Amino acid sequence: MGFSFLALLYLQLRYIEEMVTMKKEQFDESVSKALNQASRNLELNETLRYLEKDVNESERRAYRRDSVGTRSGAPDGTVQHSHQYSVVGKDGTIYSSFELKTIATKPSTVPKAMILRNDKNSQLEVSKNMQQIVKNRYVYQKALMDEVIYSILYTASEKPLRERINFKMLDQDLKAELMNNGINIPYHFTVNTQDGREVYRCPDYSDKGEEYTYSQVLFRNDPQNKMGVVKIHFPDMNSYIFSSVRFISPSIIFTIVLLVTFIITLMLVFRQKRISEIKNDFINNMTHELKTPIASISLAAQMLNDNSVNKSPMMMNHLGGIINDESKRLRFLVERVLQMSMFDREKTTFKKKMLDLNELVETIAHSFTLRVEHTGGKIYTEIGAVDSTIYVDEVHFQNVINNLLDNAVKYRKPDTPLNVHIRTWNEKDRLCCSIKDNGIGLKKDDQKKIFDKFYRVHTGNVHDVKGFGLGLAYVKQIVELHKGEIKVDSDKDKGTTFTISLPVIKDDVTDIEE
Repeated sequence: MGFSFLALLYLQLRYIEEMVTMKKEQFDESVSKALNQASRNLELNETLRYLEKDVNESERRAYRRDSVGTRSGAPDGTVQHSHQYSVVGKDGTIYSSFELKTIATKPSTVPKAMILRNDKNSQLEVSKNMQQIVKNRYVYQKALMDEVIYSILYTASEKPLRERINFKMLDQDLKAELMNNGINIPYHFTVNTQDGREVYRCPDYSDKGEEYTYSQVLFRNDPQNKMGVVKIHFPDMNSYIFSSVRFISPSIIFTIVLLVTFIITLMLVFRQKRISEIKNDFINNMTHELKTPIASISLAAQMLNDNSVNKSPMMMNHLGGIINDESKRLRFLVERVLQMSMFDREKTTFKKKMLDLNELVETIAHSFTLRVEHTGGKIYTEIGAVDSTIYVDEVHFQNVINNLLDNAVKYRKPDTPLNVHIRTWNEKDRLCCSIKDNGIGLKKDDQKKIFDKFYRVHTGNVHDVKGFGLGLAYVKQIVELHKGEIKVDSDKDKGTTFTISLPVIKDDVTDIEE
């Protein structure tokens, strides 16, 4: 099921990626079209401006020269008139010239039928001459156009870009062309020379989104060093592109929520499984721990009830001592379980009082001297704390130190003398106490879990270590309930150091929180 969620999420993300890619390509193409058209509009506007200027400045004067000629020797008695037209500029340049000829006849000498025929020929000739006039006029206008274009080609590129470009009109063209291509978002643009020198920058220019810049060459037909470049970028381009895939966002969110819920459910299932296994181990350990003192008490009671056993005063004292010691041990095990239960329910109460940590450490170290020396080692105490007054519950805090020293003895290296170093010192406004041993040490993974309830470190070949896995959990809770901290530092096969930090109680403090 988890694989299905992951596959669905992957497909949705791939779909979004494809849509974003397509939108980006479409955006690039639209911007490219808009810039190209804006560049073309700029060139057209410049050409139109030059046309208006040149036509206004180059007023033409037309001169007509009439010449009338008569062919007197014509057998039909006709007279031919020749009219010469020329179009001349102010500088004397002749742009076009043409000749218009007309033929006249003498009515008295021409028969009537001939007059009609001559009239028709004359009209046809006039029509042809008029067509020639229109053609020559077109040639003249074309000559003017060519002159203007040549002027633009040879003079326009000599001007700097700042004089050739109307930046306000360029901005309007860019906005209009972008809107024509479906892009209606803010933009910023600059105009540079071909070598990178900036000529113009829009008034509201900002660098946001500059990593995606689009460029377009201006005046592409000019010499290379006379061309311009317009650069444009869009601060909100990413928002514009991703706006097309927002509709699928709820689906992705729901899928992620379902996936997270599924993962949390799996974690809870595995956690419950682990807790169940830990509780089973706890029950097995507790059963084993409780059976040992019960068996000892039961055996001592049977010996007392057995009449065949000689019940001397020494034997009676021995059996009574066994019953008493095992009863205390049984009561201690039961109380530890009950104490952890009360801590969970936050129903425990402390009987706090002022204690000297230095004295407490020396007393407990002295009581453990025999157990440590039995291994061939020794306990070393280093009392360095000046302000050593603490406000704690004496019984519970003694149990904290006892548990740590007890663990040092339990988890020592076989056939290796155990050395324990107990040290106290002040650190700013805190009172610190450390217990260091040269035992089997802890792995990094175990250091994160040793303060969890019911957790027990695997001891390999050491099978005589017994317990419920509650000792260090109890230690941590007691220290934290006294507003302290406990840390562990250990290396496998090199030993372990537990450090307790508590607030210092000054002598002049009168108001102590109960």
